[in-house]
Amino acid sequence: MNQKKRASGGCLCRSVRFEVKGEMRPVVACHCRQCQRWHGHYASYSAATRDDVVFSSDEGLTWFHSSESARRGFCAHCGTSLFWDRLAGDILSIAAGVLDQPSGLETVRHIFVKDKGDYYELDDGLPKLMAGQDDAWHGGGEEMPP
Repeated sequence: MNQKKRASGGCLCRSVRFEVKGEMRPVVACHCRQCQRWHGHYASYSAATRDDVVFSSDEGLTWFHSSESARRGFCAHCGTSLFWDRLAGDILSIAAGVLDQPSGLETVRHIFVKDKGDYYELDDGLPKLMAGQDDAWHGGGEEMPP
């Protein structure tokens, strides 16, 4: 399959670099407690089919199993949070902040707003879901995807 590159990105130290060759989901901001602790604030993710993510360098890529159903990818060298990956399925969530600019993406909703930090407001007019999402990009499960 010879698809055109849609996006590229990587970690701070460049030990992890990747390209996305297919369609990407618009950005979703996740306010769950796991994302808050993982990123130090809420997290914003796009997503792509796992097969469409091609690594040019994955030397630093390490995975942490954050639950029985998902893992989180980060760079072991610089600590950059990169991915959220449901173990069942073929979609890889990609932290929007690691994408090279311009990404051409836009944020479309907030999820897990019931867990939102008390130190900020959500006044951007985007839809706000109290819990997670269940759409064509994701299936159901015990831990909802960002």
